Amino acid sequence: MLSTTALVIFVRNPISGQVKTRLAKDIGDERALEIYQQLLQHTLEITRSLSFRKFIYYADEVSDYDLWSVPGYTKRKQNGNDLGERMLNSFKELFDQGFTQIIIIGSDCLQLKMETLEEALALLESNNAVIGPARDGGYYLLGLTKFYPELFINKPWSTDKVFAKTIEDFIDLGISYVFLEELSDIDTVADLIENGISI
Repeated sequence: MLSTTALVIFVRNPISGQVKTRLAKDIGDERALEIYQQLLQHTLEITRSLSFRKFIYYADEVSDYDLWSVPGYTKRKQNGNDLGERMLNSFKELFDQGFTQIIIIGSDCLQLKMETLEEALALLESNNAVIGPARDGGYYLLGLTKFYPELFINKPWSTDKVFAKTIEDFIDLGISYVFLEELSDIDTVADLIENGISI
């Protein structure tokens, strides 16, 4: 079944002043960029040996030569006006291509491990959805076996209500779902300290 599984990785183009902007207010653009590059490297390392089909979706422009220019990663551009629309479009694109299990992650979670991604796939064998709650009220992973556009519409993105609203949708739509462990994204100085990263 692995050939029908797609892993979507949402990334930002690593440009000073355009990544980790909340963090940059406290530590400066250059240090924020260094940390984001560290997060990208971590994301590459934990996904590289997975046998999923892997798709890198860039926020701005597809980079021809970067750390994702290695075998096993297909590069695409995100399409949409907000995060929900961009996620919706990537899921639709890949379900339309015939994938039956799609997992999406960002590139902000240093606590995410390869084993967590493998666990997510295993859980999709007996559930319609798997979700990884983030400590800030969002989620760091979402896996689906069917296309549910409602999950991406009318959500208060970048707030602490996203996870709760998504669970409400699971219940309203009768979607069988399961949680992964709660992890912390890197968005603030407190997150850096928790993850043992020097400021």
